[in-house]
Amino acid sequence: MLALCRQHGIAASEKDFSLTDVYGADECFVTGTLGGITPVRQVDGRRFPGAVPGPLTEKLQGLYAELLQADVARRGQ
Repeated sequence: MLALCRQHGIAASEKDFSLTDVYGADECFVTGTLGGITPVRQVDGRRFPGAVPGPLTEKLQGLYAELLQADVARRGQ
């Protein structure tokens, strides 16, 4: 995910964060091998403002899908 962000000029960093940081976020997602990029609607009963997925999460989902499609096409050759 960090490499994908770097490739597309999206600011990203890896660091420890607190629940207070999460509560103050505009949007949130989790990543995993099987789940890809999964938007989070709420944490500890606190809902994130705005639409879910948020605009950044949607953009990353699209970029990730393109990356997967390119990988499948490359491996199929």
